[in-house]
Amino acid sequence: MNVALSRTHHLLKALLMLFFAVLLFLPAACSKDETAIPIDMSVREEVAIIPEADQVLTYAYLPQFSHTVSFQRHHLLIRYLEAQTGLRIRQVFPDTFDEHMRMVGQGSIDISFSNPLIYVRMADTYCTRAFARVIEENGRERFRGEIISRSDNPAIQRLADSRGKRWIAVDPASAGGYLYPLGHFLANGIRPSDFSEIAFAPGPGGKQEKVILAVYAGQYDIGSVREGALDVVADKVDRSKIRVLARTQWYPGWVYAARADLDPEKVDAVSRAMLALDPKNPDHRRILKNAHMAGIIVSSDRDFDAVRDLWHQVGSAQRSCSKRIPTEAPGAHDDGEG
Repeated sequence: MNVALSRTHHLLKALLMLFFAVLLFLPAACSKDETAIPIDMSVREEVAIIPEADQVLTYAYLPQFSHTVSFQRHHLLIRYLEAQTGLRIRQVFPDTFDEHMRMVGQGSIDISFSNPLIYVRMADTYCTRAFARVIEENGRERFRGEIISRSDNPAIQRLADSRGKRWIAVDPASAGGYLYPLGHFLANGIRPSDFSEIAFAPGPGGKQEKVILAVYAGQYDIGSVREGALDVVADKVDRSKIRVLARTQWYPGWVYAARADLDPEKVDAVSRAMLALDPKNPDHRRILKNAHMAGIIVSSDRDFDAVRDLWHQVGSAQRSCSKRIPTEAPGAHDDGEG
């Protein structure tokens, strides 16, 4: 039910209850000389019902982290966008990368914040259009993936030692957590068939954390995550026990894209508000810091051609490695909302 209509409904119900309560006590409260005042109950105000789709924009952060983390990082930004654009915006929480893409294709997500690989796939399949991308916390307009292992694992000292080992990645649709590391392995002569197992983090949400915790627990020999993911679990693991074996090359930062048929005026309003965020402004800096961004800059589809080329280059290898791990990684959780 529309929120405004629901409130109106509850208000009318409360007024009617009060009216009948007054009628119940009228004989005791009025003198004999007083007369009842007629009320015409046929007179009512019509409440216009505006379709929710015309009122609310849906905004989704690709579920690389738990839903709790997604909300905490972006709720200040959403409130800012509402204030600047006059639009109502609601954050929604897909459980998986695939669900995020489907929801964009179905029109259930208006504004998507995703990694470049997911964007490329949605652009090619659903004609979504990029309009902005982020500057990472480190001040770069790009980001990369990391390949990690236990620092006390004597069998893995360098990247070449990955052969014959068990690899856990974030998701087949993860850029920093799978595609970029896969490209790095291939560039160094290591093919998917060289691993004893390739698995992907289970369940909805929180997949970056699950990869790190699975490696930390010794369930897998190596893992791949986006750079910066280790900071998310700093309170859960001893960072000295994790070694970064390699880092991939840099690729464009995370991207904001609009579904194909979203009103261009709304996209423009959201884009202008995002681009107006100034790190020198204390209020804006707080919003950006909370979202783990240094800034937001204008973008277009051609910015992601390098990702599209890599996707086409290793696509067949990526699609051949779809095995998932059967159980939760030890200690992994989604803060109750995964």
